[in-house]
Amino acid sequence: MSITKDFLASLPTLPGVYRMVDAAGMVLYVGKAKDLRKRVSSYFQKTDQSPRIKLMLKSVDHIDTTVTRTEAEALLLENNLIKGLKPRFNILFRDDKSYPYLLLTGHRFPRLAYFRGTPKKHDQTFGPYPNAYAVRESIQLLQKVFQLRTCEDSVFANRSRPCLLYQIKRCSAPCVGHIAPDHYARDVAEAAQLLHGEATRLTGQITEQMNAAAAALDFETAALLRDRLRMLATVREKQFVDSTGGEADADVIAAAEAGGVIAVNLTMIRGGRHLGDRSFFPQHGEGATPAEALEAFVAQHYLDHPIPPRILVNEAIEADALEALLSEQSGKKISLQHRVTGERRVWIGMAQANARLSAERRSAERANQSQRLAALRDTLDLPALNRIECFDISHTMGEATIASCVVYEGDDLKKSDYRRYNIGGITPGDDYAAMHAALIKRFHKSIEENGVLPDLLLIDGGKGQVSSAVEAMNELGLGEVLLLGVAKGEARKPGLETLIFANGRELKLAKDHPGFHLIQQVRDEAHRFAITGHRAKRGKARVQSTLEDIAGIGPKRRKQLLEHFGGLQGVRDAGIDALASVNGISRELAETIYHALH
Repeated sequence: MSITKDFLASLPTLPGVYRMVDAAGMVLYVGKAKDLRKRVSSYFQKTDQSPRIKLMLKSVDHIDTTVTRTEAEALLLENNLIKGLKPRFNILFRDDKSYPYLLLTGHRFPRLAYFRGTPKKHDQTFGPYPNAYAVRESIQLLQKVFQLRTCEDSVFANRSRPCLLYQIKRCSAPCVGHIAPDHYARDVAEAAQLLHGEATRLTGQITEQMNAAAAALDFETAALLRDRLRMLATVREKQFVDSTGGEADADVIAAAEAGGVIAVNLTMIRGGRHLGDRSFFPQHGEGATPAEALEAFVAQHYLDHPIPPRILVNEAIEADALEALLSEQSGKKISLQHRVTGERRVWIGMAQANARLSAERRSAERANQSQRLAALRDTLDLPALNRIECFDISHTMGEATIASCVVYEGDDLKKSDYRRYNIGGITPGDDYAAMHAALIKRFHKSIEENGVLPDLLLIDGGKGQVSSAVEAMNELGLGEVLLLGVAKGEARKPGLETLIFANGRELKLAKDHPGFHLIQQVRDEAHRFAITGHRAKRGKARVQSTLEDIAGIGPKRRKQLLEHFGGLQGVRDAGIDALASVNGISRELAETIYHALH
Protein backbone atom coordinates (compact mmCIF):
# COMPACT_ATOMS: atom_id res chain seq x y z
CA MET A 1 0.00 0.00 0.00
CA SER A 2 1.45 3.31 -1.11
CA ILE A 3 -0.76 5.76 0.80
CA THR A 4 1.49 8.43 2.36
CA LYS A 5 0.84 11.10 4.98
CA ASP A 6 1.53 13.73 2.33
CA PHE A 7 -1.23 12.28 0.13
CA LEU A 8 -3.70 12.29 3.02
CA ALA A 9 -2.77 15.85 3.92
CA SER A 10 -3.34 16.91 0.31
CA LEU A 11 -6.97 15.77 0.27
CA PRO A 12 -9.56 18.57 0.34
CA THR A 13 -11.79 19.17 3.32
CA LEU A 14 -14.82 19.07 1.01
CA PRO A 15 -17.65 16.60 0.41
CA GLY A 16 -17.04 13.96 -2.22
CA VAL A 17 -16.53 10.31 -3.16
CA TYR A 18 -13.40 8.18 -2.72
CA ARG A 19 -12.49 4.92 -4.47
CA MET A 20 -10.07 2.36 -3.02
CA VAL A 21 -8.18 0.79 -5.96
CA ASP A 22 -5.83 -2.22 -6.05
CA ALA A 23 -2.63 -2.62 -8.08
CA ALA A 24 -4.53 -4.12 -11.03
CA GLY A 25 -6.80 -1.07 -11.24
CA MET A 26 -9.82 -2.87 -9.76
CA VAL A 27 -12.03 -0.70 -7.56
CA LEU A 28 -12.32 -2.43 -4.18
CA TYR A 29 -14.56 0.01 -2.36
CA VAL A 30 -16.51 3.21 -3.00
CA GLY A 31 -17.40 5.57 -0.15
CA LYS A 32 -18.80 9.06 0.38
CA ALA A 33 -17.71 11.71 2.85
CA LYS A 34 -18.75 15.10 4.16
CA ASP A 35 -15.03 15.83 4.57
CA LEU A 36 -12.79 13.75 2.27
CA ARG A 37 -9.54 14.35 4.19
CA LYS A 38 -11.07 13.46 7.54
CA ARG A 39 -12.91 10.36 6.27
CA VAL A 40 -10.10 8.82 4.21
CA SER A 41 -7.47 9.54 6.90
CA SER A 42 -9.62 7.73 9.48
CA TYR A 43 -8.95 4.40 7.72
CA PHE A 44 -5.25 4.71 8.54
CA GLN A 45 -5.60 6.07 12.07
CA LYS A 46 -8.02 3.59 13.65
CA THR A 47 -6.70 0.41 15.22
CA ASP A 48 -10.06 -1.29 15.81
CA GLN A 49 -11.05 -1.84 12.18
CA SER A 50 -13.35 -4.75 11.32
CA PRO A 51 -11.78 -7.83 9.65
CA ARG A 52 -13.47 -6.85 6.38
CA ILE A 53 -11.87 -3.37 6.34
CA LYS A 54 -8.47 -4.74 7.40
CA LEU A 55 -8.57 -7.20 4.50
CA MET A 56 -9.50 -4.43 2.09
CA LEU A 57 -6.72 -2.09 3.25
CA LYS A 58 -4.11 -4.80 2.64
CA SER A 59 -5.05 -4.76 -1.06
CA VAL A 60 -5.29 -0.99 -1.59
CA ASP A 61 -2.70 0.46 -3.97
CA HIS A 62 -4.06 3.99 -4.35
CA ILE A 63 -7.15 6.10 -3.69
CA ASP A 64 -9.03 8.21 -6.24
CA THR A 65 -11.31 11.03 -5.12
CA THR A 66 -14.05 13.15 -6.70
CA VAL A 67 -15.21 16.38 -5.07
CA THR A 68 -18.95 17.20 -5.07
CA ARG A 69 -20.94 20.27 -4.10
CA THR A 70 -22.90 18.65 -1.28
CA GLU A 71 -22.93 15.48 0.80
CA ALA A 72 -26.26 14.50 -0.82
CA GLU A 73 -24.66 14.78 -4.25
CA ALA A 74 -21.77 12.61 -2.99
CA LEU A 75 -24.27 10.03 -1.77
CA LEU A 76 -25.95 9.87 -5.17
CA LEU A 77 -22.62 9.50 -6.98
CA GLU A 78 -21.46 6.87 -4.48
CA ASN A 79 -24.47 4.65 -5.04
CA ASN A 80 -24.43 5.03 -8.80
CA LEU A 81 -20.78 3.93 -8.76
CA ILE A 82 -21.56 1.01 -6.43
CA LYS A 83 -24.31 -0.23 -8.75
CA GLY A 84 -22.12 0.20 -11.82
CA LEU A 85 -18.78 -1.10 -10.50
CA LYS A 86 -20.04 -3.63 -7.90
CA PRO A 87 -16.88 -3.35 -5.72
CA ARG A 88 -16.21 -6.49 -3.70
CA PHE A 89 -16.06 -4.70 -0.33
CA ASN A 90 -19.25 -2.63 -0.69
CA ILE A 91 -22.57 -3.89 0.63
CA LEU A 92 -24.62 -4.37 -2.53
CA PHE A 93 -28.35 -4.95 -2.87
CA ARG A 94 -29.55 -6.37 -6.17
CA ASP A 95 -33.13 -5.39 -6.96
CA ASP A 96 -33.45 -5.12 -10.72
CA LYS A 97 -37.15 -5.94 -10.93
CA SER A 98 -39.80 -3.27 -11.14
CA TYR A 99 -42.53 -3.46 -8.53
CA PRO A 100 -46.06 -4.50 -9.54
CA TYR A 101 -49.10 -2.25 -9.25
CA LEU A 102 -52.84 -2.74 -9.11
CA LEU A 103 -54.49 -1.09 -12.13
CA LEU A 104 -57.96 0.34 -12.75
CA THR A 105 -58.20 1.01 -16.47
CA GLY A 106 -59.86 4.09 -17.94
CA HIS A 107 -62.46 2.21 -20.00
CA ARG A 108 -66.21 2.84 -19.85
CA PHE A 109 -66.33 -0.32 -17.72
CA PRO A 110 -62.89 -0.23 -16.03
CA ARG A 111 -60.95 -3.42 -15.58
CA LEU A 112 -59.14 -4.46 -12.39
CA ALA A 113 -55.71 -5.84 -13.29
CA TYR A 114 -52.15 -6.69 -12.26
CA PHE A 115 -49.67 -4.30 -13.88
CA ARG A 116 -45.97 -3.54 -14.31
CA GLY A 117 -44.46 -0.72 -16.34
CA THR A 118 -45.72 2.74 -17.30
CA PRO A 119 -49.52 3.18 -17.19
CA LYS A 120 -51.56 5.09 -19.76
CA LYS A 121 -52.72 8.58 -18.79
CA HIS A 122 -56.37 7.63 -18.24
CA ASP A 123 -55.56 4.58 -16.07
CA GLN A 124 -55.32 4.63 -12.27
CA THR A 125 -52.51 2.76 -10.51
CA PHE A 126 -52.25 1.81 -6.83
CA GLY A 127 -49.09 0.64 -5.13
CA PRO A 128 -46.36 -0.25 -5.57
CA TYR A 129 -46.80 -3.70 -4.02
CA PRO A 130 -43.78 -5.66 -2.78
CA ASN A 131 -44.60 -8.76 -4.84
CA ALA A 132 -47.07 -10.24 -7.33
CA TYR A 133 -48.84 -12.31 -4.68
CA ALA A 134 -49.83 -9.17 -2.75
CA VAL A 135 -51.39 -7.63 -5.89
CA ARG A 136 -53.34 -10.76 -6.75
CA GLU A 137 -54.60 -11.12 -3.18
CA SER A 138 -55.87 -7.52 -3.32
CA ILE A 139 -57.60 -8.18 -6.66
CA GLN A 140 -59.37 -11.23 -5.22
CA LEU A 141 -60.55 -9.27 -2.18
CA LEU A 142 -61.80 -6.38 -4.33
CA GLN A 143 -63.61 -8.84 -6.60
CA LYS A 144 -65.50 -10.18 -3.60
CA VAL A 145 -66.50 -6.71 -2.40
CA PHE A 146 -67.12 -4.74 -5.63
CA GLN A 147 -67.43 -7.44 -8.35
CA LEU A 148 -65.34 -5.54 -10.92
CA ARG A 149 -64.33 -7.21 -14.16
CA THR A 150 -60.82 -8.67 -14.56
CA CYS A 151 -61.09 -10.09 -18.11
CA GLU A 152 -59.00 -8.94 -21.06
CA ASP A 153 -60.56 -6.35 -23.38
CA SER A 154 -60.78 -8.83 -26.27
CA VAL A 155 -62.76 -11.27 -24.11
CA PHE A 156 -64.96 -8.51 -22.69
CA ALA A 157 -65.85 -7.22 -26.18
CA ASN A 158 -66.92 -10.64 -27.47
CA ARG A 159 -68.96 -12.13 -24.60
CA SER A 160 -72.54 -13.17 -25.38
CA ARG A 161 -73.33 -14.52 -21.91
CA PRO A 162 -71.83 -14.11 -18.41
CA CYS A 163 -68.77 -16.13 -17.44
CA LEU A 164 -68.24 -18.27 -14.34
CA LEU A 165 -67.11 -15.28 -12.26
CA TYR A 166 -70.63 -13.86 -12.51
CA GLN A 167 -72.07 -17.13 -11.27
CA ILE A 168 -69.85 -17.14 -8.16
CA LYS A 169 -70.52 -13.44 -7.47
CA ARG A 170 -67.03 -12.19 -8.36
CA CYS A 171 -68.15 -10.04 -11.33
CA SER A 172 -71.31 -8.05 -12.07
CA ALA A 173 -71.13 -8.98 -15.81
CA PRO A 174 -71.01 -5.52 -17.43
CA CYS A 175 -70.00 -7.33 -20.65
CA VAL A 176 -73.63 -8.38 -21.23
CA GLY A 177 -75.37 -5.44 -19.56
CA HIS A 178 -76.25 -7.08 -16.22
CA ILE A 179 -75.33 -3.86 -14.42
CA ALA A 180 -76.10 -0.26 -15.39
CA PRO A 181 -73.08 1.89 -16.35
CA ASP A 182 -73.74 4.39 -13.53
CA HIS A 183 -73.94 1.61 -10.93
CA TYR A 184 -70.71 0.07 -12.21
CA ALA A 185 -69.06 3.51 -12.15
CA ARG A 186 -70.12 3.87 -8.51
CA ASP A 187 -68.55 0.48 -7.68
CA VAL A 188 -65.31 1.54 -9.38
CA ALA A 189 -65.27 4.84 -7.47
CA GLU A 190 -65.79 3.00 -4.17
CA ALA A 191 -63.01 0.52 -4.98
CA ALA A 192 -60.67 3.45 -5.72
CA GLN A 193 -61.76 5.09 -2.47
CA LEU A 194 -60.77 1.96 -0.54
CA LEU A 195 -57.44 1.73 -2.38
CA HIS A 196 -56.73 5.38 -1.50
CA GLY A 197 -57.12 4.50 2.19
CA GLU A 198 -60.53 6.08 2.79
CA ALA A 199 -62.03 2.93 4.30
CA THR A 200 -63.78 4.61 7.25
CA ARG A 201 -65.44 7.18 5.02
CA LEU A 202 -66.46 4.48 2.53
CA THR A 203 -68.00 2.35 5.29
CA GLY A 204 -70.06 5.34 6.39
CA GLN A 205 -71.29 5.97 2.83
CA ILE A 206 -72.35 2.36 2.28
CA THR A 207 -74.10 2.31 5.67
CA GLU A 208 -76.09 5.42 4.65
CA GLN A 209 -77.01 3.79 1.33
CA MET A 210 -78.12 0.63 3.10
CA ASN A 211 -80.31 2.55 5.58
CA ALA A 212 -81.84 4.60 2.75
CA ALA A 213 -82.65 1.46 0.77
CA ALA A 214 -84.25 -0.15 3.83
CA ALA A 215 -86.31 2.97 4.51
CA ALA A 216 -87.55 2.87 0.89
CA LEU A 217 -88.49 -0.82 1.44
CA ASP A 218 -85.90 -1.88 -1.17
CA PHE A 219 -84.80 -4.80 0.96
CA GLU A 220 -82.97 -6.61 -1.85
CA THR A 221 -80.59 -3.64 -2.36
CA ALA A 222 -80.26 -3.22 1.41
CA ALA A 223 -79.26 -6.87 1.76
CA LEU A 224 -76.62 -6.52 -0.99
CA LEU A 225 -75.16 -3.45 0.73
CA ARG A 226 -75.18 -5.26 4.08
CA ASP A 227 -73.16 -8.10 2.52
CA ARG A 228 -70.78 -5.56 1.02
CA LEU A 229 -70.21 -4.01 4.46
CA ARG A 230 -69.42 -7.42 5.93
CA MET A 231 -66.89 -8.20 3.18
CA LEU A 232 -65.41 -4.73 3.52
CA ALA A 233 -64.88 -5.39 7.22
CA THR A 234 -63.03 -8.61 6.30
CA VAL A 235 -60.78 -6.70 3.89
CA ARG A 236 -59.96 -4.15 6.56
CA GLU A 237 -59.04 -6.89 9.02
CA LYS A 238 -56.69 -8.47 6.46
CA GLN A 239 -54.97 -5.43 4.98
CA PHE A 240 -55.37 -2.39 7.21
CA VAL A 241 -52.95 -1.43 9.94
CA ASP A 242 -53.93 0.72 12.91
CA SER A 243 -53.52 4.28 11.63
CA THR A 244 -55.11 6.70 14.05
CA GLY A 245 -53.07 9.52 12.55
CA GLY A 246 -55.11 9.55 9.34
CA GLU A 247 -53.85 8.48 5.94
CA ALA A 248 -50.44 6.83 6.16
CA ASP A 249 -48.01 6.30 3.29
CA ALA A 250 -44.78 4.83 4.57
CA ASP A 251 -42.08 2.27 3.96
CA VAL A 252 -40.94 0.48 7.09
CA ILE A 253 -37.39 -0.91 6.79
CA ALA A 254 -35.70 -3.08 9.37
CA ALA A 255 -32.38 -4.93 9.35
CA ALA A 256 -31.49 -7.91 11.52
CA GLU A 257 -28.64 -10.42 11.77
CA ALA A 258 -28.77 -14.13 12.60
CA GLY A 259 -26.08 -16.78 12.17
CA GLY A 260 -23.83 -14.43 10.22
CA VAL A 261 -26.60 -13.52 7.76
CA ILE A 262 -28.07 -10.02 7.46
CA ALA A 263 -31.62 -9.54 6.15
CA VAL A 264 -33.37 -6.26 5.39
CA ASN A 265 -37.17 -6.35 5.46
CA LEU A 266 -39.21 -3.79 3.53
CA THR A 267 -42.86 -3.37 4.56
CA MET A 268 -45.04 -1.15 2.36
CA ILE A 269 -47.97 0.79 3.82
CA ARG A 270 -50.10 2.95 1.53
CA GLY A 271 -53.17 4.83 2.67
CA GLY A 272 -53.12 2.86 5.91
CA ARG A 273 -53.19 -0.43 3.96
CA HIS A 274 -50.53 -3.03 4.65
CA LEU A 275 -49.54 -4.08 1.11
CA GLY A 276 -47.12 -6.79 2.22
CA ASP A 277 -43.41 -7.12 2.80
CA ARG A 278 -40.27 -8.43 1.12
CA SER A 279 -36.85 -9.42 2.43
CA PHE A 280 -33.52 -8.58 0.81
CA PHE A 281 -30.09 -10.07 1.42
CA PRO A 282 -26.93 -8.04 0.68
CA GLN A 283 -23.99 -9.22 -1.34
CA HIS A 284 -20.57 -8.64 0.26
CA GLY A 285 -22.24 -8.11 3.62
CA GLU A 286 -19.84 -10.29 5.62
CA GLY A 287 -18.71 -8.50 8.76
CA ALA A 288 -21.09 -5.56 8.25
CA THR A 289 -23.48 -4.40 10.95
CA PRO A 290 -27.29 -4.25 10.49
CA ALA A 291 -27.06 -0.43 10.61
CA GLU A 292 -24.52 -0.39 7.75
CA ALA A 293 -26.71 -2.74 5.69
CA LEU A 294 -29.77 -0.62 6.42
CA GLU A 295 -28.08 2.61 5.31
CA ALA A 296 -26.79 0.94 2.12
CA PHE A 297 -30.25 -0.40 1.34
CA VAL A 298 -32.04 2.94 1.75
CA ALA A 299 -29.48 4.72 -0.42
CA GLN A 300 -29.45 2.10 -3.20
CA HIS A 301 -33.09 1.01 -3.26
CA TYR A 302 -34.67 4.41 -3.84
CA LEU A 303 -32.44 5.25 -6.79
CA ASP A 304 -34.80 3.11 -8.90
CA HIS A 305 -38.10 2.97 -7.01
CA PRO A 306 -40.87 5.36 -5.89
CA ILE A 307 -40.27 7.08 -2.57
CA PRO A 308 -43.07 7.49 0.01
CA PRO A 309 -43.13 10.66 2.13
CA ARG A 310 -42.14 8.76 5.27
CA ILE A 311 -39.50 6.05 5.76
CA LEU A 312 -39.26 4.37 9.16
CA VAL A 313 -36.08 2.48 10.12
CA ASN A 314 -35.15 0.32 13.08
CA GLU A 315 -31.53 1.50 13.36
CA ALA A 316 -30.03 4.95 13.80
CA ILE A 317 -28.32 5.90 10.55
CA GLU A 318 -26.88 9.12 9.07
CA ALA A 319 -30.19 10.57 7.95
CA ASP A 320 -29.41 14.17 6.93
CA ALA A 321 -27.72 13.43 3.59
CA LEU A 322 -30.18 10.65 2.81
CA GLU A 323 -33.18 12.88 3.49
CA ALA A 324 -31.73 15.64 1.31
CA LEU A 325 -31.01 13.26 -1.56
CA LEU A 326 -34.39 11.48 -1.41
CA SER A 327 -36.26 14.79 -1.15
CA GLU A 328 -34.40 16.12 -4.18
CA GLN A 329 -35.10 12.96 -6.18
CA SER A 330 -38.82 12.83 -5.38
CA GLY A 331 -39.50 16.57 -5.51
CA LYS A 332 -41.18 16.50 -2.09
CA LYS A 333 -40.14 16.45 1.55
CA ILE A 334 -39.05 12.99 2.66
CA SER A 335 -38.84 12.19 6.35
CA LEU A 336 -36.48 9.45 7.56
CA GLN A 337 -37.46 8.47 11.11
CA HIS A 338 -35.90 6.17 13.69
CA ARG A 339 -37.29 7.14 17.09
CA VAL A 340 -41.06 6.81 16.77
CA THR A 341 -43.97 6.04 19.09
CA GLY A 342 -47.41 4.51 18.97
CA GLU A 343 -48.47 2.44 15.96
CA ARG A 344 -45.32 3.37 14.04
CA ARG A 345 -43.20 1.65 16.66
CA VAL A 346 -45.44 -1.41 16.22
CA TRP A 347 -44.81 -1.31 12.46
CA ILE A 348 -41.04 -1.21 13.01
CA GLY A 349 -41.28 -4.10 15.48
CA MET A 350 -43.22 -6.13 12.90
CA ALA A 351 -40.65 -5.45 10.17
CA GLN A 352 -37.77 -6.26 12.53
CA ALA A 353 -39.36 -9.59 13.49
CA ASN A 354 -39.78 -10.46 9.80
CA ALA A 355 -36.16 -9.49 9.08
CA ARG A 356 -34.91 -11.70 11.91
CA LEU A 357 -37.01 -14.66 10.70
CA SER A 358 -35.70 -14.22 7.16
CA ALA A 359 -32.09 -14.08 8.38
CA GLU A 360 -32.57 -17.20 10.50
CA ARG A 361 -34.16 -19.04 7.57
CA ARG A 362 -31.38 -18.05 5.17
CA SER A 363 -28.73 -19.00 7.74
CA ALA A 364 -30.28 -22.46 8.14
CA GLU A 365 -30.45 -22.87 4.36
CA ARG A 366 -26.80 -21.89 4.03
CA ALA A 367 -25.76 -24.41 6.66
CA ASN A 368 -27.74 -27.11 4.84
CA GLN A 369 -26.24 -26.15 1.47
CA SER A 370 -22.73 -26.12 2.94
CA GLN A 371 -23.33 -29.63 4.27
CA ARG A 372 -24.52 -30.79 0.84
CA LEU A 373 -21.51 -29.28 -0.94
CA ALA A 374 -19.09 -30.78 1.59
CA ALA A 375 -20.68 -34.22 1.10
CA LEU A 376 -20.37 -33.93 -2.68
CA ARG A 377 -16.72 -32.85 -2.37
CA ASP A 378 -15.97 -35.97 -0.32
CA THR A 379 -17.87 -38.28 -2.66
CA LEU A 380 -16.17 -36.99 -5.81
CA ASP A 381 -12.79 -36.47 -4.06
CA LEU A 382 -12.83 -32.88 -5.26
CA PRO A 383 -11.72 -30.68 -2.31
CA ALA A 384 -11.73 -27.47 -4.38
CA LEU A 385 -15.32 -27.96 -5.62
CA ASN A 386 -17.05 -24.56 -5.50
CA ARG A 387 -18.66 -23.83 -8.89
CA ILE A 388 -21.06 -26.25 -10.60
CA GLU A 389 -22.57 -25.72 -14.05
CA CYS A 390 -25.41 -27.86 -15.37
CA PHE A 391 -26.70 -28.14 -18.96
CA ASP A 392 -30.08 -29.33 -20.20
CA ILE A 393 -31.76 -29.46 -23.62
CA SER A 394 -35.44 -28.74 -24.25
CA HIS A 395 -37.55 -28.99 -27.43
CA THR A 396 -40.89 -30.34 -28.68
CA MET A 397 -40.43 -32.90 -31.46
CA GLY A 398 -37.31 -31.01 -32.48
CA GLU A 399 -39.05 -27.61 -32.55
CA ALA A 400 -37.47 -24.52 -30.91
CA THR A 401 -34.46 -26.29 -29.38
CA ILE A 402 -33.06 -24.47 -26.35
CA ALA A 403 -30.04 -25.32 -24.18
CA SER A 404 -29.89 -24.01 -20.63
CA CYS A 405 -26.89 -23.48 -18.39
CA VAL A 406 -27.43 -22.85 -14.69
CA VAL A 407 -24.72 -22.14 -12.12
CA TYR A 408 -24.32 -23.07 -8.47
CA GLU A 409 -21.47 -21.31 -6.67
CA GLY A 410 -20.51 -21.25 -3.01
CA ASP A 411 -23.74 -21.98 -1.22
CA ASP A 412 -26.43 -20.82 -3.65
CA LEU A 413 -27.64 -20.73 -7.23
CA LYS A 414 -26.00 -17.84 -9.08
CA LYS A 415 -28.75 -16.58 -11.37
CA SER A 416 -26.69 -13.74 -12.81
CA ASP A 417 -24.55 -16.38 -14.58
CA TYR A 418 -27.48 -18.34 -16.06
CA ARG A 419 -27.47 -18.58 -19.86
CA ARG A 420 -29.76 -19.91 -22.59
CA TYR A 421 -28.54 -20.90 -26.07
CA ASN A 422 -30.65 -21.17 -29.22
CA ILE A 423 -29.55 -24.30 -31.05
CA GLY A 424 -29.85 -24.44 -34.84
CA GLY A 425 -28.17 -26.19 -37.76
CA ILE A 426 -28.73 -29.70 -36.33
CA THR A 427 -31.13 -32.53 -37.14
CA PRO A 428 -34.38 -31.73 -35.28
CA GLY A 429 -34.59 -33.80 -32.11
CA ASP A 430 -30.86 -34.72 -32.02
CA ASP A 431 -30.16 -34.14 -28.31
CA TYR A 432 -26.55 -35.30 -28.64
CA ALA A 433 -25.72 -32.73 -31.32
CA ALA A 434 -27.62 -30.06 -29.34
CA MET A 435 -25.55 -30.76 -26.22
CA HIS A 436 -22.32 -30.65 -28.24
CA ALA A 437 -23.31 -27.29 -29.78
CA ALA A 438 -24.33 -25.81 -26.42
CA LEU A 439 -21.00 -26.64 -24.76
CA ILE A 440 -19.03 -25.28 -27.71
CA LYS A 441 -21.01 -22.00 -27.48
CA ARG A 442 -20.57 -21.73 -23.70
CA PHE A 443 -16.86 -22.53 -23.35
CA HIS A 444 -15.45 -21.18 -26.61
CA LYS A 445 -16.01 -17.65 -25.33
CA SER A 446 -14.50 -18.52 -21.93
CA ILE A 447 -11.33 -19.74 -23.58
CA GLU A 448 -11.03 -16.59 -25.71
CA GLU A 449 -11.64 -14.26 -22.78
CA ASN A 450 -9.90 -16.36 -20.10
CA GLY A 451 -13.25 -16.65 -18.34
CA VAL A 452 -14.44 -18.71 -15.41
CA LEU A 453 -14.57 -22.51 -15.72
CA PRO A 454 -16.65 -24.83 -13.52
CA ASP A 455 -15.13 -27.23 -11.05
CA LEU A 456 -17.89 -29.72 -11.94
CA LEU A 457 -19.89 -29.91 -15.17
CA LEU A 458 -23.26 -31.68 -14.89
CA ILE A 459 -25.06 -32.99 -17.99
CA ASP A 460 -28.75 -33.84 -17.76
CA GLY A 461 -28.77 -37.10 -19.70
CA GLY A 462 -27.32 -40.56 -20.11
CA LYS A 463 -24.29 -42.06 -21.84
CA GLY A 464 -25.09 -40.54 -25.24
CA GLN A 465 -25.24 -36.99 -23.91
CA VAL A 466 -22.13 -37.57 -21.81
CA SER A 467 -20.18 -38.84 -24.85
CA SER A 468 -21.20 -35.74 -26.85
CA ALA A 469 -20.19 -33.51 -23.96
CA VAL A 470 -16.81 -35.24 -23.56
CA GLU A 471 -16.16 -34.83 -27.29
CA ALA A 472 -17.00 -31.11 -27.15
CA MET A 473 -14.81 -30.47 -24.10
CA ASN A 474 -11.88 -32.36 -25.66
CA GLU A 475 -12.23 -30.29 -28.84
CA LEU A 476 -11.91 -27.16 -26.70
CA GLY A 477 -8.94 -28.53 -24.77
CA LEU A 478 -10.92 -28.61 -21.53
CA GLY A 479 -10.84 -32.33 -20.90
CA GLU A 480 -9.57 -31.75 -17.35
CA VAL A 481 -12.94 -30.37 -16.18
CA LEU A 482 -14.75 -33.09 -14.21
CA LEU A 483 -17.88 -34.06 -16.16
CA LEU A 484 -20.81 -36.00 -14.74
CA GLY A 485 -24.01 -37.14 -16.44
CA VAL A 486 -27.26 -37.40 -14.47
CA ALA A 487 -29.27 -40.21 -16.08
CA LYS A 488 -32.93 -40.62 -15.19
CA GLY A 489 -33.82 -43.75 -13.27
CA GLU A 490 -36.40 -46.43 -13.89
CA ALA A 491 -39.76 -44.92 -14.93
CA ARG A 492 -38.00 -41.52 -14.58
CA LYS A 493 -38.69 -41.55 -10.84
CA PRO A 494 -36.79 -38.98 -8.75
CA GLY A 495 -34.22 -40.56 -6.44
CA LEU A 496 -33.32 -43.39 -8.82
CA GLU A 497 -30.90 -41.39 -11.00
CA THR A 498 -27.50 -42.79 -11.97
CA LEU A 499 -24.37 -40.63 -12.14
CA ILE A 500 -22.20 -41.33 -15.20
CA PHE A 501 -18.53 -40.28 -15.36
CA ALA A 502 -16.71 -39.32 -18.55
CA ASN A 503 -14.96 -42.73 -18.64
CA GLY A 504 -18.31 -44.57 -18.46
CA ARG A 505 -18.11 -45.47 -14.77
CA GLU A 506 -21.49 -45.36 -13.05
CA LEU A 507 -22.32 -44.36 -9.49
CA LYS A 508 -25.58 -44.56 -7.57
CA LEU A 509 -25.89 -42.53 -4.39
CA ALA A 510 -28.38 -43.18 -1.62
CA LYS A 511 -31.63 -41.20 -1.82
CA ASP A 512 -30.79 -39.39 1.42
CA HIS A 513 -27.20 -38.54 0.45
CA PRO A 514 -26.74 -34.74 0.92
CA GLY A 515 -24.48 -34.48 -2.13
CA PHE A 516 -27.09 -36.25 -4.26
CA HIS A 517 -29.71 -33.75 -3.08
CA LEU A 518 -27.47 -30.93 -4.31
CA ILE A 519 -27.09 -32.56 -7.73
CA GLN A 520 -30.87 -33.01 -7.95
CA GLN A 521 -31.44 -29.37 -7.00
CA VAL A 522 -29.08 -28.05 -9.69
CA ARG A 523 -30.35 -30.51 -12.34
CA ASP A 524 -34.01 -29.59 -11.63
CA GLU A 525 -33.17 -25.89 -11.90
CA ALA A 526 -31.47 -26.46 -15.28
CA HIS A 527 -34.57 -28.34 -16.46
CA ARG A 528 -36.92 -25.56 -15.28
CA PHE A 529 -34.79 -22.87 -16.91
CA ALA A 530 -34.64 -24.79 -20.21
CA ILE A 531 -38.40 -25.48 -20.26
CA THR A 532 -39.39 -21.84 -19.65
CA GLY A 533 -37.02 -20.64 -22.39
CA HIS A 534 -38.26 -23.27 -24.83
CA ARG A 535 -41.92 -22.47 -24.22
CA ALA A 536 -41.32 -18.77 -24.80
CA LYS A 537 -39.42 -19.43 -28.02
CA ARG A 538 -41.97 -21.95 -29.28
CA GLY A 539 -44.90 -19.65 -28.45
CA LYS A 540 -43.29 -16.72 -30.25
CA ALA A 541 -42.54 -18.84 -33.32
CA ARG A 542 -46.09 -20.19 -33.47
CA VAL A 543 -47.67 -16.76 -33.10
CA GLN A 544 -45.58 -15.38 -35.94
CA SER A 545 -46.06 -18.36 -38.25
CA THR A 546 -49.84 -18.50 -37.66
CA LEU A 547 -50.38 -14.88 -38.71
CA GLU A 548 -47.65 -14.91 -41.35
CA ASP A 549 -49.49 -17.69 -43.15
CA ILE A 550 -52.46 -15.40 -43.76
CA ALA A 551 -52.39 -13.54 -47.07
CA GLY A 552 -52.39 -9.78 -46.60
CA ILE A 553 -50.84 -9.84 -43.10
CA GLY A 554 -47.35 -8.40 -43.09
CA PRO A 555 -45.12 -7.46 -40.12
CA LYS A 556 -46.85 -4.11 -39.55
CA ARG A 557 -50.42 -5.48 -39.52
CA ARG A 558 -49.32 -8.49 -37.44
CA LYS A 559 -47.86 -6.15 -34.83
CA GLN A 560 -51.01 -3.99 -34.82
CA LEU A 561 -53.25 -7.02 -34.29
CA LEU A 562 -51.15 -8.49 -31.47
CA GLU A 563 -50.87 -5.15 -29.66
CA HIS A 564 -54.57 -4.35 -30.10
CA PHE A 565 -55.82 -7.71 -28.79
CA GLY A 566 -53.01 -8.43 -26.32
CA GLY A 567 -51.62 -11.52 -28.08
CA LEU A 568 -52.61 -14.32 -30.45
CA GLN A 569 -55.28 -15.71 -28.11
CA GLY A 570 -56.97 -12.30 -28.11
CA VAL A 571 -56.91 -12.25 -31.92
CA ARG A 572 -58.47 -15.74 -31.97
CA ASP A 573 -61.19 -14.68 -29.52
CA ALA A 574 -62.06 -11.56 -31.54
CA GLY A 575 -65.09 -11.55 -33.85
CA ILE A 576 -65.08 -10.23 -37.42
CA ASP A 577 -66.45 -6.83 -36.35
CA ALA A 578 -63.75 -6.45 -33.70
CA LEU A 579 -61.02 -7.42 -36.18
CA ALA A 580 -62.36 -4.95 -38.75
CA SER A 581 -62.20 -2.15 -36.15
CA VAL A 582 -58.38 -2.33 -36.14
CA ASN A 583 -56.74 0.39 -38.19
CA GLY A 584 -55.70 -0.96 -41.61
CA ILE A 585 -57.87 -4.12 -41.43
CA SER A 586 -60.74 -4.12 -43.95
CA ARG A 587 -63.86 -6.20 -43.37
CA GLU A 588 -62.81 -8.57 -46.14
CA LEU A 589 -59.40 -9.07 -44.53
CA ALA A 590 -61.06 -9.44 -41.11
CA GLU A 591 -63.16 -12.30 -42.49
CA THR A 592 -60.03 -13.90 -43.94
CA ILE A 593 -58.23 -13.67 -40.57
CA TYR A 594 -61.24 -15.00 -38.66
CA HIS A 595 -61.70 -18.04 -40.92
CA ALA A 596 -57.94 -18.77 -40.94
CA LEU A 597 -57.88 -18.96 -37.13
CA HIS A 598 -61.05 -21.00 -36.64
